[in-house]
Order: sequence, then structure tokens, then C-alpha cells
Amino acid sequence: MNKIVNIDYTFSNRLAFSNGQFCTLKNNKITVTNKKIKKMSYKTKKCYISNIRAMQTGAQNYDGVRIGPPPDLPSLLLHNRIVYLGMPLVPAVTELIVAEFLYLQYENADKPVFMYLNSTGTSNPDGSSAGFETEAFAIADTMNYIKPPVHTICVGQAFGTCAMLLSNGEKGNRAALPNATIMIHQPTSRARGQASDIAIKAKEVLYNRKQCFEIISENSGQSLQKIMKDASRTKYLTPQEAVEYGIIDKILESPKGLSSDGSNFLSSL
Repeated sequence: MNKIVNIDYTFSNRLAFSNGQFCTLKNNKITVTNKKIKKMSYKTKKCYISNIRAMQTGAQNYDGVRIGPPPDLPSLLLHNRIVYLGMPLVPAVTELIVAEFLYLQYENADKPVFMYLNSTGTSNPDGSSAGFETEAFAIADTMNYIKPPVHTICVGQAFGTCAMLLSNGEKGNRAALPNATIMIHQPTSRARGQASDIAIKAKEVLYNRKQCFEIISENSGQSLQKIMKDASRTKYLTPQEAVEYGIIDKILESPKGLSSDGSNFLSSL
């Protein structure tokens, strides 16, 4: 196998080899820029793909054997086009989720992205505020911005703004597992300080509440007035009730209900 002499870090699927070949991997297909080489053997192609995959995960190959640190779990999920939200929405979590969406659009703009949700939204489990509602809006806007369809699946819980993200998936591909819980409620505020500052914060909270409920209304087909009335007090929904409410489209008993291209990153290791 020719030695790798250059890596294009702008596009992590490009490698340059010591024999002058420069190859690109896209959708598991090798493109070689050296026009003198019209055909590439299966063994050579497999070695090139292996080198690229190893470079992407920080590992190396020696005589066809993978050496180096094992890939972390988020990387394995990401290479199977899975985005997992399992924490309250704080800036660090939002940054990662948005970055994963943008990367997956670059990798393939046609294949769907599977987003698994198990979060209390912008609130902590005890009900206290964990982050600003704008964190959820950033993710929702990115979901709408990217070209790949986003399939949302609730596992465990989707509370508050996380329920909004659940409803924001592609119509017909929003789901929940049988024992998941969906909940909608009003945002909370712990504003302190002068009366004028509290009034400004209260106005922003009311605006964010309206924005969140408008997104749920558009996605579910329910009227804004009904959602605001239902969320005036905490409202819990079972998966079946969430289907009837329009937040999700189906209840998943097994992965058979998901559409998949059958790719498996583990096979590339």
C-alpha cells in the first residue's frame, strides 16, 4: 500500500499518496484524479477506503490491520447519520447538534438524518431553567435549513422545547418508542433585578413562548389557541395521545419502522 503523504483537512475524505495519486471518497465510491489510472482493483480500492476511514477516526492501518484508539460512540452514530440529543439544551449541546447537522448535509444531502431525542428541553429535570429557548430555535432552524430530511424519534422523554423539536421532524417520519413521554408546558423565568429589567425579561419569555407554540401548531395542525390553553398547565402525552395530537406520526416497536440505506460504519473499521 502506498504511503499517505498528504491529508486535506478541509475535506476529510481526500488523501494524497506517495505514488502521485490523489483520491476522493464519497458515498463509498473512490475517485482517482490521476487520469493514467483507468481501473482500480478491488483490493486497492478497499485499502484506500480503509485508509480514509481510519484517518477520519484517528486510527491507522498496518498491513491491513487497524491500529490506534477505537472510535468514540458519537462518531459511530454520526457515521450512521444518527444524531442523539440526550441532555438539556445548553450552548455546548446546541453547538454539537448544529455542527452534526451541517456535517451530515455536506457528507450526503439526500440521505435522511435520524435524530433521537431524550431531553427535558431547556429545563432541568427539577424544572429549573437550564438554557435559553433560543438554543432550541437554533436546532429547529437548522433542521429546516439543511436539505436532508430529519426523522425524529423520541426515546424516554421529550419535554417542553424538546417536544417542539420532535414535532419539527419530516412529516410522516416523526415517531416515539412505546413507553416514551411527551410533555408541553410554558417556559419559566428566574428573572431578578430592577423592575424594568424583569419586565424586559418577561416580554422576551412571552415572545419565546409564542414562537415555540407557533412551531408546534404548524407541525401538529392544532390551533395556536388550543396549544396555549393546553400548555397553560403542564400537559403530558402518551405516544398514542401524541399521535392524535399531531406531534408525532407513529409509534415504533422495532427499527423496521425506520427507513435506512443499510450503511454500517462498523463494517468500514
